[in-house]
Amino acid sequence: FFGNVNLSFAEKLVRECFHTRGPGRHPRKPLGVFRAFIVMRMKGVRSLREMARLLNVDPRLRRLCLIGEGEKGYPRSVLSRFTRRVGAERLRRIIREKVVELLKRNRAGDVDAVLDASFIKAWSIRHPKDSGKGYSDGEARVGRAGKTYGLGYKLHLSVDFERRLPLASVVAPANENEKKHCNKLLERTKQVLRNAGARLRSIVADRQYSSRKIRNAAGEAVIPYPGNQKRGVKGLLRVDKKFRTYGPEDQKRKYRKRPIVEAAFSFLKTQYSLAVNKVRGLKNVAVYAFYSILSLVLTREAAENIGRPDKAASPTYFNT
Repeated sequence: FFGNVNLSFAEKLVRECFHTRGPGRHPRKPLGVFRAFIVMRMKGVRSLREMARLLNVDPRLRRLCLIGEGEKGYPRSVLSRFTRRVGAERLRRIIREKVVELLKRNRAGDVDAVLDASFIKAWSIRHPKDSGKGYSDGEARVGRAGKTYGLGYKLHLSVDFERRLPLASVVAPANENEKKHCNKLLERTKQVLRNAGARLRSIVADRQYSSRKIRNAAGEAVIPYPGNQKRGVKGLLRVDKKFRTYGPEDQKRKYRKRPIVEAAFSFLKTQYSLAVNKVRGLKNVAVYAFYSILSLVLTREAAENIGRPDKAASPTYFNT
């Protein structure tokens, strides 16, 4: 897997976090530790403690994480410090760089972005004196989790419909509505597309994103109007409780692109460990989510580099 992806930009960024010259103890191989976090997501390793144990006993994982013969594996303390030093912003830059490369390679022109948010369960219980927030994770909040409510965070994601590629992301507490973070998500999406020489043609989203400000921010917004907006006006896209669509045929046809982002969330949770959250705090959860997104993007890059783009949706092909 790692032989078919280019991690030179990632190596440069993570090396900036460490002392590598002059007197004093030099860090363990930053790229090797970085690889260890990708392996954790690909293999579904649930905790840093478990990963540290595997790096002492599994020869294949040791090779993947650049641990030499006779060297000790990376201890839990090294893995934990690495997470704090690298942070979410550097990971977001690495993801952005990779996505731009893939868009340029595929000669993306006009892009249809599909937007949605997915719940990430907090590693905490509710506070006994304030049931709206977490007890051991004070930044977690109670919000919508499918058809019910749960304590945690939300990953807001935009996905390129044609290439099934995550374009931009935002992590926020679960009680904050999608509209609050949509503008930041769109700004990051447009920035990625500009860097790749592409253009945002339209956005597709559910009715949680229905607002005048969001509709004006995109060239074309395929967003259903909820029942309490523009009542009695005909010719608008609407969706009922059974997910039946009503309105112009071209809008209905474009709205059918929305399941692409749900498929991306499904892959992130089932194949890249997004559903197994073992960290606390907004920054740590963002780092956790960005590693999952990066693993998905690197899988696509590896698949294209070996001439098998059909394997971009098959992480187990590289995980055997």
